[in-house]
Amino acid sequence: MTTSGRSAHILDVLITEFGDSIKRDPAAFRRKFRKMAATPFAFYRGSAALFYADMTGTFADDAFLDSQTRRVWIHGDLHAENFGTYMNASGVLVFNVNDFDEAYVGPYVWDLKRFVASIALIGYAKALSDEVITGLVTEFAHSYVGELTGISDGGDDAIGSLTLETTTGTLHRVLQFARLNTRVALLDLETTVENFDRRFAVMDGRYPVDQETRELVQAAFQDYLTTLPPSASKVEHTIKDFALRTGVGIGSAGLPSYNMLLEGHTQALENDVILYMKQAQVPAVARHIVDEKVHGYFKHQGHRTAESQRALQAYADPWLGYTTLNGVGQLVAEVSPYSADLDWGDVNEPDELASVIRDLGRAVARMHSVADDESSHDLVDFSTEDAIMAVIGGDLDGFTGMLVGFAHSYGAQARIDHQLFVDLFRNGRLPGL
Repeated sequence: MTTSGRSAHILDVLITEFGDSIKRDPAAFRRKFRKMAATPFAFYRGSAALFYADMTGTFADDAFLDSQTRRVWIHGDLHAENFGTYMNASGVLVFNVNDFDEAYVGPYVWDLKRFVASIALIGYAKALSDEVITGLVTEFAHSYVGELTGISDGGDDAIGSLTLETTTGTLHRVLQFARLNTRVALLDLETTVENFDRRFAVMDGRYPVDQETRELVQAAFQDYLTTLPPSASKVEHTIKDFALRTGVGIGSAGLPSYNMLLEGHTQALENDVILYMKQAQVPAVARHIVDEKVHGYFKHQGHRTAESQRALQAYADPWLGYTTLNGVGQLVAEVSPYSADLDWGDVNEPDELASVIRDLGRAVARMHSVADDESSHDLVDFSTEDAIMAVIGGDLDGFTGMLVGFAHSYGAQARIDHQLFVDLFRNGRLPGL
């Protein structure tokens, strides 16, 4: 494809994906696109739609896929910065994949390819040689297959977690820092105490909610409660305050999000809980999946996001649920005090990078293995680890070579695409901006 042809393709994909949203809030998308213009990796993060258009177009490849492994529950946006900590329903701090807004059912290799291309971009930004990047992708592939092999041999009981007890080095430090976080510190940052009770504090990007909207959000909240396991106490179902936020995160430009401050499990103020209710969107990958069973499985996008996270994340957030607001699907979850992200700026040497990537390979294998016939969901009704191992067929070298080749080729394409995107944006060729 010529440079002009690729530019036209990028423009077409972005307008198809974001055109209506740009019309609704052009200022939010100017901010989003300026963030994407900053680096090739930032562009890659914000352009999942282009990636999936390529997976069914220029970079389409049927290697290591069959009818079953084309319909595995996937993360949908598995790049290197979508990992971090959370407190699971058992009270254990876990390092794992996060941000399931793009999750869907599709070819498992799309997750792997999206991840390894992001590693190539990070490696290039750190001035690592192609040989070193090849080594990092190889570590990921071997770790992924090794973990899947163990799970296939040992059953779902063999699925472990990255915790304080099972990690070392960089990931262990991330978990340790997350452990230092407290609910009180989060509440002190987000709220203020007035008349002996908490209320949301005035902050940039957060706005008060009028009475009519409060009543609508309250009704949506009551519906959300029916989607939760029957474990939270009645005290925790009392909303003390509401707030509106807009455009939280690079993928949520222009979308409203409501915060709710709940009474905690006791009347002591340090136990209060903050939830968010945000509009869920159609995942980019869904445009490229032709499977009516998958499309018809979900009530709405909020349901899809919550069910996908529950499927892919063992012992998910106990506050995770869904509802509708003004007829639009919403995801509801806790604003967790215990979240901490992996900062790739602190990981620079090849040996340290390899250690982290090996752990991430294990995490991805576990994620793909959780959501199958032994889970509480029936959309994927076969053993994913057995199906993936069967399609790899013992060809570890070929499987690794496929991922290495893709990482280099698509990493190079993403760097070119970033520059083409910057040129489109700065020359006023993105309509509505």
